[in-house]
Amino acid sequence: MGTLLISCTLNSIYPLLVHSRASCFAVHKNVSSFFKVWVPLKVQRFSTRVGNSYEGDDKRPNTKQKEQSGKVPHALPKSVFAAGTARKKAEFLKQKWGNDFDKALKGPRKPKENNIPSQPLSAAQWKTLKDDARASHHFEVSMMEKMLAANSDIDVAKSLLAYVAMETGTVSYELLLRYLTLCVHGNHESEVFDVYDIMKKRFKTLETGAYSLFIKGFSRTEKWRECLLLLESIKRVITPSPRNYGYAINGALLHSDSRTAWVLYEEMVEKGLTPNQETWQAFFDSDRSAHDSESKLSSLLLYMRNNQIYPGEALVKSIKVWFESVPGNKWNGSWTTPENSGHCRNCCSSLESIQLTEDEYNQLKEKVMNDVIQGKDVFKKTTPQELESFKSFVKKRPPFDVIIDGLNVANTTSKGNQSETLLEVVSHLAQQNLRLLVLGRKHMLRGSRSWDRKNMSVIQQKADCFFTDNISEDDPFLLYATLHSGNHCKFLSRDLMRDHKACLPDSSTRRLFFKWQRGHQLVLSSYTAGRRIRFETVPKYDTIIQTEENSWHIPYDEDGVERYSYEVPRKWLCLEMKR
Repeated sequence: MGTLLISCTLNSIYPLLVHSRASCFAVHKNVSSFFKVWVPLKVQRFSTRVGNSYEGDDKRPNTKQKEQSGKVPHALPKSVFAAGTARKKAEFLKQKWGNDFDKALKGPRKPKENNIPSQPLSAAQWKTLKDDARASHHFEVSMMEKMLAANSDIDVAKSLLAYVAMETGTVSYELLLRYLTLCVHGNHESEVFDVYDIMKKRFKTLETGAYSLFIKGFSRTEKWRECLLLLESIKRVITPSPRNYGYAINGALLHSDSRTAWVLYEEMVEKGLTPNQETWQAFFDSDRSAHDSESKLSSLLLYMRNNQIYPGEALVKSIKVWFESVPGNKWNGSWTTPENSGHCRNCCSSLESIQLTEDEYNQLKEKVMNDVIQGKDVFKKTTPQELESFKSFVKKRPPFDVIIDGLNVANTTSKGNQSETLLEVVSHLAQQNLRLLVLGRKHMLRGSRSWDRKNMSVIQQKADCFFTDNISEDDPFLLYATLHSGNHCKFLSRDLMRDHKACLPDSSTRRLFFKWQRGHQLVLSSYTAGRRIRFETVPKYDTIIQTEENSWHIPYDEDGVERYSYEVPRKWLCLEMKR
């Protein structure tokens, strides 16, 4: 059997395509394939058949090396809210418990098969590989997915599709979309154009995954305006994603059409979609020579501020470069961290206070009372009688300075007696003439090896105490007492209150709660029985993008530092106007 090198493109074979009854492409028998691979002469037809839809994965690994920002020599105070703290704790536990901890988190690892060809195969070779595979009925799709993960040579993928076309006479919609994904991720523009022409002429509409892939693929090319038509097609079905808009915006900016880019951006925000950081970075990178758009770019920073979004390191570097390139050399940027006092180490200006205004405090208090304390789920944690008894207890007493989560504090260390730990902490705070309220549970009064009656008696002399039923949760009581006592009152607990924050009705209230929490929560950072008690530093400044007439202060996420949602960045960019 002879062989023939086939080099036909999709465009060259389309005129030979005719409709078939099975909703597929039937190719004239004289055309073997559009793939540049060696195939047997007997290949006579090719078609694509609609199968299961496949939504393309927009995520693409960033292979660009990122420059490191300037190092800040100052040590940072420990805080449960500092970015990277949760990750460091997990690493500590992993070191402490060894490989068992890692296995418990990730489960047993299964060996991965890597049978992806390094070069195009003939149809006979693909057939042999398929016959040897465990799941031969999903072989083609599985193999293409492996090629996607490995970013394989596009010619290898073409040879697979040529084999499928020869073997079955069709290439399923599902497999073709995976091939398209590989083309898009590998920046194979001509292949993307070819697939688009075929699918556009053959199908009246595509599913959203295909539209998303084409928007991404076209955005980097001279045919970027096709992205606008594709966005309109998506709108007929669903709201386009921020990534769909982002690719279209990036395409407009790459081709110097900033007007279209801003129209798309405003449309996206009006729909309530949150832009991606890559979209913001594209604006700052492309507008370096167009400084008449300064107010628009400032609005991007204000949007991040209002939604408590922190730029990543790549974006903040673009922001720095843009400001420093303003004509007249007006701005100077420096990497920094704030002092504990709330002053910028670089320009010495005061950052915004972490304390809530009177209006903010009253708004938060009302929301927490209604949605957390008196919410529909509160009586799963207590009883109406117990809650009313506690409210009456608090109202009959002067405002407190510190509310103490008794059980949480008592369990600070696994060594020693729990009541002794609680007593030491209460005594330490009482020496500062603070009005204290200790919240506990009734079992703490019964006397046991962990709960000494004498210690508990002394605690009740130094602080007011309220003991709930053993089945009750004390967090709602803690929040009620703290908010009822006024904006000066703090609470002592290691509990980060994430469940209660989630009960709040909207994102703005949750952000307000988080700000209040960081300014009012005391956390034991160091405790040694009988010797040392230390608390984490309560910040005096708010970690949020902020600006004055002649400066911007922008907290940002460092590369390589994993930050959880209840943590805030440690590093800042200080931008000040030169005098």
